[in-house]
Amino acid sequence: MKKSKIAKSLSLTFNKISFQMKKKSPELLVAAGIAGVIVSTVMACKATTKAGRIAEETHDALDTIHEAETSGVTKAGEDYSKEDAVKDLAITYLQTGIKYARLYAPAVVVGAASVTCILASHNILKKRNAAIAAAYTALDKSFRDYRGRVVERFGKQVEKELRYNIKAKEVEETVVDEKGKETTVKKTVDVAGAGWDPSQYSPYARIFDEGHRAWMKDPEQNKFYLLARQAQANDRLKSRGHLFLNEVYEMLGYPLTKAGAVVGWIYDPNNPMGDNFVDFGMFEVRREKAVDFVNGYERSFILDFNVVGDITDALATHQTL
Repeated sequence: MKKSKIAKSLSLTFNKISFQMKKKSPELLVAAGIAGVIVSTVMACKATTKAGRIAEETHDALDTIHEAETSGVTKAGEDYSKEDAVKDLAITYLQTGIKYARLYAPAVVVGAASVTCILASHNILKKRNAAIAAAYTALDKSFRDYRGRVVERFGKQVEKELRYNIKAKEVEETVVDEKGKETTVKKTVDVAGAGWDPSQYSPYARIFDEGHRAWMKDPEQNKFYLLARQAQANDRLKSRGHLFLNEVYEMLGYPLTKAGAVVGWIYDPNNPMGDNFVDFGMFEVRREKAVDFVNGYERSFILDFNVVGDITDALATHQTL
């Protein structure tokens, strides 16, 4: 009974270690490949120090053959013809090649194994990335289908309010009438949830507020700026036929993302994918501020980009056609 438990424990431990090694196999293979390249280089350097001896031996053998060919006799006094010289030269060159091969073979074998490890690591990562891309595509489609059902049943406005946690809130504002008299009025405005984080609601959405380098105090100027960037993005999409989300992020001054390197838009008037245009999905919201600024509130925009998803495969197809 005790042996059975020990065997089971060892089996579980072995399986855990095997799983971790398989999980870390790309890193392990790259590390082994780099180490192997270093070792093969050192081995080749050491072999080079011995190569001089082989070169000297070969040089002496060749001199002996040429001297015998010129004199017609060997050092032992035997007759030596041109045919003998040709035969001995061939043997000498063959033996020299074998010596060099034996000398550098270990370094070459280690170097080849190192390159194989690196290529194997790349192949594993390529397969994993393909699997991640497939999973992402399925997840993105599922999320879009879900959004579509919400829009179909409750409308676009309700879908946006749910997705961005936007709620109606009553606020007070100071209004100055024509006579210069100040009065406090109550208004109901849409307020984004406190601590709004785009990554919690959409993998692409970004907020445009006073933290952005192009933000201005005038809400209309902010809107004009974003509409101009949206038009610029559409012009680039139509001129090139494709546009990645990271390119739009770069236009707007947002940090680039891994997802932004593969998702975007494809423009094809004959076979449109998605909306066939770039839309920032702008709508105005009121957002509470920790710092008192203009009555305690300021106008901001939530940008939700209408990307069609992963365009790398579609882009390759369009370029081939």
